[in-house]
Amino acid sequence: MESQKEKYCIAFSGGGTGGHIYPGLAIISFIQKQIPCRVFWIGSSNIDRKIVEEAGLDFYNIPSGKLRRNFSFKNFIDIFKVIAGFFVSRKILKKERPVLLFSKGGFVSVPPVLAAASLKIPVFSHESDLSPGLATKINLRFTKRLFVPYRESLDFYSRRFRDKLDVSGNPVRLEFQNADSLKGREFLGIKKNEPLLLILGGSSGSLEINRLIKESLLDLTQYYTVVHQTGPNEGIIPDTSAKYKPYIYFKDELPHIIAAADLIICRGGAGTIWECAFLEKPMIIIPLMGKGTRGDQVENARIFEKAGQAINFSDNKNAERLAFVVAGFASGEPSIKDAYKGFIKKDACEYIANIVMENIRG
Repeated sequence: MESQKEKYCIAFSGGGTGGHIYPGLAIISFIQKQIPCRVFWIGSSNIDRKIVEEAGLDFYNIPSGKLRRNFSFKNFIDIFKVIAGFFVSRKILKKERPVLLFSKGGFVSVPPVLAAASLKIPVFSHESDLSPGLATKINLRFTKRLFVPYRESLDFYSRRFRDKLDVSGNPVRLEFQNADSLKGREFLGIKKNEPLLLILGGSSGSLEINRLIKESLLDLTQYYTVVHQTGPNEGIIPDTSAKYKPYIYFKDELPHIIAAADLIICRGGAGTIWECAFLEKPMIIIPLMGKGTRGDQVENARIFEKAGQAINFSDNKNAERLAFVVAGFASGEPSIKDAYKGFIKKDACEYIANIVMENIRG
């Protein structure tokens, strides 16, 4: 007899960064609290596997090539990986028989989406960035509904696909709903009213941000205690000041630390800036730019700046200017406190999960 827990089976796919995985896990967590179901994830990287399996889900690895917009001989090699990924995904889906596949984007999601479409399994997708990546553009042809973060995102899609688009916002991990600033300060050893500047360089750290902080640190610590997530690259900036606290990586404590911050300097990844925005934190966004990026972080930074929620630090990136901008926040200018009202959808996770469940139940 089929157990109640396995009444429904749902497949998720996507990856390449935690920014693809964590929003998907937030949706899964909400769904599993509402209906009995088994969820598994199709991906390709060891990092993705680690995150997914730590969340208690089965992870199926598939071959995957990278989708490049520019000409490269690697495209000829990777196309065979994509084809192999399609057949492996199809085998997994035929075995597990999910009622639905949800794609969180990234190049690894393309083979599972194509495989699901070939088996007539309904596909739903979510794009975290303002504009679609190449994987999302490919997947959209086979997707029943694509959730996008902003109304402005609609302008980046062909009109013939408009009836598939749904402005949902970006899902944020459920841990952020219970984030406690006092717990964050207790973890850091920082007093309740002590001004706190948090610097987030991502799990691998950011050499660019580390350099800017190193060159401006004496100025920054005039106004704030600086908590710096450095990543392993370039290590910790030598400083014995009690007002500088470097950490290689944050894990479960991160929501509480963000809640404790008065100002955040970060990259422009959609996951990070939405987590900070969910907790209504002013940001200085230093987006990843140049070769190897399609400019999505710059677009994310610009739309947040346009809404009055952040400073876009994509031009004239030097330590002197950074110190000047931070000093402005310390003095109360610019004020972003009320700018969050109505801009981001805080119920994105619940909204998306409810639509998914409606389709599962039929």
